[in-house]
Amino acid sequence: MSTLILKNKFSKQDYEIIETYETGISLLGWETKSLRAKNAKLENAFCTISSRRNEIYLHNCYIAQYMNVKCETSRTRKLLMHKYEILRIKNKVDQLSLIIIPISLYWKNNHIKLEIALAKRLKKHDKREKIKELEAKRQMKSLIY
Repeated sequence: MSTLILKNKFSKQDYEIIETYETGISLLGWETKSLRAKNAKLENAFCTISSRRNEIYLHNCYIAQYMNVKCETSRTRKLLMHKYEILRIKNKVDQLSLIIIPISLYWKNNHIKLEIALAKRLKKHDKREKIKELEAKRQMKSLIY
């Protein structure tokens, strides 16, 4: 059973998603309480893999300050994955020149999980084609009904 906390609105508009992964995320206590209240944003967030330790990190994820806790709201957070998964992702990123973006944050069995994706940025003409296809599908549905 999973409950959605928040979703990255721009992930499907601006990127072509190739593969998705589920990761854990290392949080502090006040961050968990703030996420329980759904006070966060994933809009400009991205992930990187450190070359030294083969660890994956989440950057620019904004989690609002909870109560009067003195904190850094958009700090770098470590993502929890198996080493072989990180190495597989790193090889795909290097070979295919992809980027890693967060898609959604959700609760799963009393743990907060982050869904990340290997993605390729869409160019303007690709976005226009995608919009034309969606409009054509909508017109076909309206003609049928």
